[in-house]
Amino acid sequence: MKAVRRAMTSLIERLPAVRGRYTGDADLAKTTWFRCGGPAEVLFRPADADDLVEFLATRPADVPVTVIGVGSNLLIRDGGVPGVVIRLARGFTEVTLEEGDRLRAGAGALDLNVALTAQQAGLTDLEFFSGIPGTVGGALRMNAGAYGGEIKDVLIEAEAVDPFGKRHRLDAAAMGFSYRRSEVPAGWIFLSALLQGRKGDPASIAQRMADIRKSREETQPTRARTGGSTFKNPEGHPGALRAWQLIDKAGCRGLRIGDAMVSDKHCNFLINTGAATAADIETLGEEVRRRVFESSGIRLEWEIRRIGVPSQRGPGAVIESGEPA
Repeated sequence: MKAVRRAMTSLIERLPAVRGRYTGDADLAKTTWFRCGGPAEVLFRPADADDLVEFLATRPADVPVTVIGVGSNLLIRDGGVPGVVIRLARGFTEVTLEEGDRLRAGAGALDLNVALTAQQAGLTDLEFFSGIPGTVGGALRMNAGAYGGEIKDVLIEAEAVDPFGKRHRLDAAAMGFSYRRSEVPAGWIFLSALLQGRKGDPASIAQRMADIRKSREETQPTRARTGGSTFKNPEGHPGALRAWQLIDKAGCRGLRIGDAMVSDKHCNFLINTGAATAADIETLGEEVRRRVFESSGIRLEWEIRRIGVPSQRGPGAVIESGEPA
């Protein structure tokens, strides 16, 4: 343990001076919606965009960097994340109105707050953000969408910083959006997004958001420890069922490994029913993928982002739906 602490102290000593905060051996489990996973070797919370840019421009080149948001669509493996984990919080959460019915949102802003700010300003076309659990940065990375809208439909431009601390502005075309992905290099970190709204009736906008909230609560395990939609809907298979339908057809509804379970309410959601490890959840997901491929010939692609290194401890045993846990 002392050796581990010395290594973390040594890493922090190698990092540049910042206005934000470094934390060694930082607990990441409490930051993720699954409430499991290992620690960050070093967690960095930059004070603002300039602080982040300066860090990237002056950090040692051999130190790996990983960025996270609020941990909504994220699974952190039990062995933790080596190097520096950057969490965008204060300094990246502001949502402001701009001329031309536009909003500028920091990459750390909650998608829900984007929708609320637009509603209060009487701007429509952004209601779908209220149905996306996460932040603007994550939405940009994966072209997040829900309830008939995707960020590609409303993005004017995004600002990002590359691993060397150089800022870039990208319009929607430069983002290379497709279904649940963008073509922006993996090492780039989003700073903000400029979004286009349209004048509408605040009451009608509020009602649309209420309808989205009601639909989510009725069809998804919104109060469970979950990472949201686990797998992307399959592409390139004309007439294929949606991911949840394929999972259900493969008999995976209610399937368990340890305290990880395929939700009974919506089987494209994996949930932590108690003390599930990240290994339990990831192994359960791979078991679902295997069974879906056996029953349909379709390989589901993970939508949840998985980071870090596994621990030496293995997952629990598979428990079929209907068997006692």
